[in-house]
Amino acid sequence: QVQLVESGGGLVQAGGSLRLSCAASGRTFSGYAIGWFRQAPGKEREFVAALTWSRGSTYYSDSVKGRFTISRDNAKNTVYLQMNSLKPEDTAVYYCAARRSYIATTMVGYDYWGQGTQVTVSS
Repeated sequence: QVQLVESGGGLVQAGGSLRLSCAASGRTFSGYAIGWFRQAPGKEREFVAALTWSRGSTYYSDSVKGRFTISRDNAKNTVYLQMNSLKPEDTAVYYCAARRSYIATTMVGYDYWGQGTQVTVSS
């Protein structure tokens, strides 16, 4: 059974940094894309960043480009989201998700989801 478990969320002041982790188990993710999404209260879940597991190609939403970095550790079967220069508007529950084949910036095709980790950025 595939499991994705996020960790690393917390409370941070504006301008600070956090690193989220998404530990994957139950299968190898060669040929998959792993994405990070976030959902703020009262808002729809939105795409943040994603990478392809095999090639490591990355893609970012405009709102986080230049501030967030997605990466992977093949040996640990873990994907990271390094978040720098955090802003109050980054406050949300962050989810990682996996889909076969290519990166997508919508939730369509992401078959596996983690439970989410809360990120709160104070002003």
